[in-house]
Amino acid sequence: MRGSDSRSGSLFSYVDIEARVRRDHPLRTIRELSDAALETLTVDFSKLYSGMGRPSIAPEMLLRAMLLQAFYSIRSERQLMERLEFDLLFRWFVGLGIDGAAWDHSTFSKNRDRLLEGEIAAKFLAAVLAQPRVKRLLSTDHFSVDGTLIEAWASMKSFKARAQDDKDPPAPSSGGRNADVDFKGQKRSNDTHESTTDPEAKLYRKGPGMEAKLCFMGHTLMENRSGLIVDTRMTTANGHAERIAALSMIEPRADRPKAISLGADKGYDAEDFVNELKSMNVRPHVAQNDTGRRSNIDRRTTRHAGYAMSQKIRKRIEEGFGWLKTVGNSRKTRFKGTDRVGWGFTFAMAAYNLVRLPKLLQAST
Repeated sequence: MRGSDSRSGSLFSYVDIEARVRRDHPLRTIRELSDAALETLTVDFSKLYSGMGRPSIAPEMLLRAMLLQAFYSIRSERQLMERLEFDLLFRWFVGLGIDGAAWDHSTFSKNRDRLLEGEIAAKFLAAVLAQPRVKRLLSTDHFSVDGTLIEAWASMKSFKARAQDDKDPPAPSSGGRNADVDFKGQKRSNDTHESTTDPEAKLYRKGPGMEAKLCFMGHTLMENRSGLIVDTRMTTANGHAERIAALSMIEPRADRPKAISLGADKGYDAEDFVNELKSMNVRPHVAQNDTGRRSNIDRRTTRHAGYAMSQKIRKRIEEGFGWLKTVGNSRKTRFKGTDRVGWGFTFAMAAYNLVRLPKLLQAST
């Protein structure tokens, strides 16, 4: 029998929003983990808000909505609010009832900016990993480190000589405000030029023959048992940033009698870096870079089976970068300045951990 195409809606609904989400949905585990982490940040949230005035959007709701933005590759706050208006799954995860009105996108952005001033992202990442059922998945002895470039929210046209920062560009003859600029034959470097949009962004080339871009450099430390990100750093882009960031991330974990290991690619094969790791009782499981020179990693390190294992597992750190730049929509940052770009990078890495945890927890039971 053919059903009728009835379009009349019911005046009342008696189905709880909780019943609309199936019991085995991965977001249920993610929400449990994120809610437990957010509960530990209550004191930190209170410090960011005044005790008087009108109530704003709850910071817990803000962060849960930002997690959804990363999970589902939503490009803007305007699209996020539109999705929150009609998607019951989004409303359930954020904590917004069926009858509750979605926020205006400008209100959401303004309230979100308050959270960017604190170390909320780093504390949220740590709070997720500190939960007992997550902590037992982590290795405390073996780690891997790597870095990636995050394109800045600034165009190459904004990269101007410092002496010309105050000079307005001539109006384009074709109309509009995006004038044509010809850089051919000009020598441009970070010593003489600076972006007027984001002065902290630096011109950097990933490798020989590749184009130079205005970017930042994000660094992650991964534990080798489950491949979860346990620490992050954001720095300006330069040739020494990766090794300096790696030392700052591994040093707090090396303060123990038992030696730990750190896997890395051949870009970390530098004498000062290897010696610094050894002084901290960290085994340098760094890939040998013997192209035109002698590697700083000799047979005393490579002969052990643990070295080969570290070299195999360390490549998994690229999975986090791949997720970040495709699903997480962070190939090009939406923030300006090292601190804010670092906040977004750390929060995206926390979202990456949350995406992987439901399957890891299920496999461990």
